[in-house]
Order: sequence, then structure tokens, then C-alpha cells
Amino acid sequence: MASVHESLYFNPMMTNGVVHANVFGIKDWVTPYKIAVLVLLNEMSRTGEGAVSLMERRRLNQLLLPLLQGPDITLSKLYKLIEESCPQLANSVQIRIKLMAEGELKDMEQFFDDLSDSFSGTEPEVHKTSVVGLFLRHMILAYSKLSFSQVFKLYTALQQYFQNGEKKTVEDADMELTSRDEGERKMEKEELDVSVREEEVSCSGPLSQKQAEFFLSQQASLLKNDETKALTPASLQKELNNLLKFNPDFAEAHYLSYLNNLRVQDVFSSTHSLLHYFDRLILTGAESKSNGEEGYGRSLRYAALNLAALHCRFGHYQQAELALQEAIRIAQESNDHVCLQHCLSWLYVLGQKRSDSYVLLEHSVKKAVHFGLPYLASLGIQSLVQQRAFAGKTANKLMDALKDSDLLHWKHSLSELIDISIAQKTAIWRLYGRSTMALQQAQMLLSMNSLEAVNAGVQQNNTESFAVALCHLAELHAEWPGPCASGAMELWMLCDQKIQFDRAMNDGKYHLADSLVTGITALNSIEGVYRKAVVLQAQNQMSEAHKLLQKLLVHCQKLKNTEMVISVLLSVAELYWRSSSPTIALPMLLQALALSKEYRLQYLASETVLNLAFAQLILGIPEQALSLLHMAIEPILADGAILDKGRAMFLVAKCQVASAASYDQPKKAEALEAAIENLNEAKNYFAKVDCKERIRDVVYFQARLYHTLGKTQERNRCAMLFRQLHQELPSHGVPLINHL
Repeated sequence: MASVHESLYFNPMMTNGVVHANVFGIKDWVTPYKIAVLVLLNEMSRTGEGAVSLMERRRLNQLLLPLLQGPDITLSKLYKLIEESCPQLANSVQIRIKLMAEGELKDMEQFFDDLSDSFSGTEPEVHKTSVVGLFLRHMILAYSKLSFSQVFKLYTALQQYFQNGEKKTVEDADMELTSRDEGERKMEKEELDVSVREEEVSCSGPLSQKQAEFFLSQQASLLKNDETKALTPASLQKELNNLLKFNPDFAEAHYLSYLNNLRVQDVFSSTHSLLHYFDRLILTGAESKSNGEEGYGRSLRYAALNLAALHCRFGHYQQAELALQEAIRIAQESNDHVCLQHCLSWLYVLGQKRSDSYVLLEHSVKKAVHFGLPYLASLGIQSLVQQRAFAGKTANKLMDALKDSDLLHWKHSLSELIDISIAQKTAIWRLYGRSTMALQQAQMLLSMNSLEAVNAGVQQNNTESFAVALCHLAELHAEWPGPCASGAMELWMLCDQKIQFDRAMNDGKYHLADSLVTGITALNSIEGVYRKAVVLQAQNQMSEAHKLLQKLLVHCQKLKNTEMVISVLLSVAELYWRSSSPTIALPMLLQALALSKEYRLQYLASETVLNLAFAQLILGIPEQALSLLHMAIEPILADGAILDKGRAMFLVAKCQVASAASYDQPKKAEALEAAIENLNEAKNYFAKVDCKERIRDVVYFQARLYHTLGKTQERNRCAMLFRQLHQELPSHGVPLINHL
């Protein structure tokens, strides 16, 4: 965000409630709070080095900068901050302010006269060009420009400021005495309530230019890097409205309001604030002063470009195209190649669903390199890699392309794009079914963000790349029972809802899973419809599930959403064999296998082979099913989810039992023993994810095998466990052999 322009001054001296431009030509003015800070500075200079320890002086020096830059706070809170750093000095400051407030006007006059002595002598106490020196000079100048009536108003305000602080201190002392026996919890609540009221009081008046700059830059940085530490949307908007009330032409406040409204997806208010920002930027002449006559047109074209980006963010693609065309027209008239390059990038974003969009993207990357725009060039490469990943290109070629973009990042210190690149690698490995590599990349990104802090120790843990990495980690680890982190962002919410849905399905709680479908649909309509069909299928509502899946299949084929097309084909195939029509399921499975092979989706290919083997088992050819399983089981055991590992081992055991039917007795017993071992392994996998429904199926199968082998004790143990689970879980009458 651009810095506050020099002409945007504030003046607390209002005429009929209207704030005018600063007629005194200064950037600051004197307030009771700033007089208290001046007293603190004066006491620090008067106190000898021996009176204050080195650690106390260091804490005081660290305290000064936020006191000088931040908004005005109440006197009681100021006392508390000073006391935490140096109790002795806090007492001295309190006495000095009390003497001044309870004395006469001439005491305040004398205090400001004495401030000038800080700069006198061959070795002055304060250097004029230091942070403290500049603050002192601003205050002395501002005070000297005040008329007598304004000085009297300032002294009256100081007295009121002191009385409010004393009253608050007495209230806190009384409260501490009366509530000491009631425990600490109530006190903590009171302190929290007090701090909220103090913030409301402290921000009720106008801020100076420096305070406004500090507030805006701090909140903008927090919104970008760590939104949880920024003010809540309502509180931040209240402070911005307060700023704009005293200076409606404050352009940067409008821009921060635009960012704040984006947080809550308020399209009307965000558009309103964005337009006001560029209007004020043109009216104040900030652009024309920095860019000559070109400044006016520059603001217009970038206003149109930002408006196009805003509409694109909210899915208003037609309005975005109109705004982008306007930006291109103005940029062409001004021969602004940088703006045109940004427009070209947004043209790709708007038209990326077209088959020839990659041509536009390649042209955009070449132009960005030509005009020396590494940020846009890197983003273009990232988009090309993403597009080619969905087209089924090999992973080694994609990683080589990302390596080239990483060279740009490190060369130009583009830390944000380094994060995006690692998140992209995480997603590609996850897409290709390599969960171990995806896990490694995600953990690398998180470790980088935990070690590298940006401005004033703020961690970059609010970026989209950070959220992508966390979502992948959450989904990779979601199969382990335990709490799952969730956040306010749409990506986090969808990830959390999907994980809760999968857990509910694993537990056989289909009514709970059905209730989660609404939330998933609100965040991702395609995913929501698919999950609804899965629930209907689990509840044996086959015809309703089939209708939904057929509509979804046609829709995903139009959108070329290959992953979802394969998932839908697998679900339709499952519908057919659960309806005792495995032969109809085979063409579906073969189509899914062809797609997964074409687009190099290894994990989905293994999943499809697993389903093909199950179909062959149902058709009565277990030997072929077993040989087919040997092709798919290695990648599943290496990179698959724990639930899928259990399903694979369970299917192997079923195929072993079916194949053993034609064996002689010794060989048959050996095959059944091997099947029991595989069932134990499958049960262990299911137990890790607490999937009781599948554990029930496994122990039922084990009980039958133990009965065949004549092992009564083991059979009875499995039968008892099956009975307990069967009473606990609902039964839908589906034959076990038809359930993968």
C-alpha cells in the first residue's frame, strides 16, 4: 500500500465539527497523551544511569517506539506499561503529571519551555535528528503555534485526562481488594473488558498523520501475513470510518477498507471502497505529482485493472472482462507496457477454460521476461505447470519447469513465490498419488514459514500457499483419530468439512455425513453433489444416487475435471456391482483406468485396478483378480491412505479364500492361514482409522475361516467381537461379498 501523501494532514482543532487541512504546516499536534509521553522522556533524561538498571533502560527504549507511533491510550494504561518496564520511573511520571494537572496553566507553559533545553549544550541529552529528537521538535513547534484559547483547551483536556486516569486507577484498586477472594478467573474477565473499553476510548478521536500511517501499515501487513492478529473486520471498519470521518479524502484508508471488506466477501462495500481509493488518489494529486502529467491516466487504468481483478475474485466474469477491456484501452493509449502485461495475465485467468489458453499464457511469460517483470513471469510459469499437470504431463518435466522458476525467486528474493512454488510441488505430488513426496514438500514449506519471520516478527502463515500445505497435511493425516485444525478461510473450511465427512462415513454415521453435505456444497458444488451421491449409495438409495452421479459425470466431462470424472466412474461401477450387475461395471472401470493412465494419476489408477480385481472376484475368476492385485497393491501400500491399505489387504484375503476352493485339503488350509494373516493386517489398518464398520466385516470373515479350520476358540472370539460391533452399528442388509 502506498505511503500517506504529504498533503494528508489532520488537525484536531475543528471549526463547527469540520476538520480542515493543517493550516500550521505541521504533521502532528499536542494531546494530553503526548504530554504524558513528553513527561516520560523528560524523566528518562533526568534520571541518572545508576538509578535505572541496564535491563530497565533497555525495556524503556523498546517501549518508546510503540508509544510514539501508536494511537493515544488512557493514562492508567500508560502507567501500567511504564511500571512493567521500570516501576521507579512510573512513580516519578505519575507525580510530575499530577503536579502539572493540579497546578496552574503556567506549569504546563514552563514544562514546554524547559523541553528546549534538551537540545542545548555541547553534548545534548537528545540529538535533533533522532526519533525522540524529531518527536520533541514536532511537539515544541506544534505547541508554539497554538493560540491562547487553544492552549487553555489543551490544559483543560490534560486535567480531564488526568482525572479519568486517577478514577480508573482507584476503581482498579477497589476491584482488586473486593474480588481477591473470588479467584483469578473473574479478574481476568474484568481486565479483558477494561482493555476493550480503553481501546474504544483511545481511538475515539482523530489520529495524527504519523499515527494513521503506522496504524494502516500495521493492519495491512497483518491482513497479508497473519490475519488472526489483525483487528476483527467490524473493529477495523469502525476505526477506518473514524479516520475517514475526520479526513474523507484519506485515500489509503479507503484502500484498507477495501481489503477489509474482501475478508468478509462483501462485494458491494469492497467495490465502493476501491473506487473511492482511486477517486481520492486522483483528487489529491498524488499520482500526478509523482508521475507528472501521466499520473492521472495511470490511476484510471490501474483502477480499471483492480476493478477487473475484484470482479474476477467474486466470479463476475462478464463485468471483469468489461473492466479489463477498459484498462487495456487506456494502457494502449498511454503505451504502458507494464500495465498491459498485467492485463494479459488477467486475460488468461478469465479465459483459462478455453482450449487455446496456454498460447496466451506462454506469450504472457515471454513478455514478462522481456519487460523485466520476474513476479509475473514466475506466476505465468506456475500456471503453465499447473495446466500441464492437469493435462497429464510427466512429473520430471514439471519439476524441471518449477526449478527454473525457483531460480527467478531466489535471484530476485521473491519469498512469497518460493512458498507458492513449494505448495505447487505438494499439490502435483498429491495429484500423481505420491503422498510421501507431497508430505515432504508440505513440511518443508511449514518449516520455512516457522523459521522466517517478516516485519516485526509476524509469521507469513495466512498466505494461500501456507493454507494449501496445511490442507494437504490435514488430509494426509486425517485418517488418524484426533482433532483437526480448521480456519476461517474457504480452503480451510472445505478441507475440514471433507475430513469430518470421511470420518462420519468410516464410522457408519450416515445421517451425520448427510448433514455435512450442505456445508460442502456451499463451498464446492461439484464436491458437494459427489458426496451426496456417496451418502445415498451407502444408504442403499441406488436409483437416487445413480441419477446424481450421471448428471455429475456429464457436468465434469464438460469442465474436463478428470479427477472427479474418474471418481464418479468408480462410484457408478460400485453401484452396478452392488446391484448384482458386475458385467455392466467393467466398461466403466476400464474407462476410468484409461483416463488415469493417460493423465498419469497413479493413485487413481491403483484404485481402479483394485475395483477391477473386485469385479473379477464377483464374476468368479479369483485367480485373475489375485494376479491383477499384485499390480496395484505396491503403490497403494507405499503411498495410499491407511483405509485404502486395509481395503487392499481385505480384498487379497477374499481372493485367496475364493481361489482355495479348488485346492486339496493341505494346500487349502495353508491358503486359509495366509488369508487370516492378511485379514489381521487389514484389521490393524482399519483400527488405526477407527473404521468399525469394516472391522466388523473382517472379524465376520475371520470367524468363518476359523470355523472352516476347526479353530473353535479363535472363531468364538471373532464371533463375539462381530456381535458387539453388529449391535453397535446399523446394518443395511448388503452382502459382504459385494462390499469393497
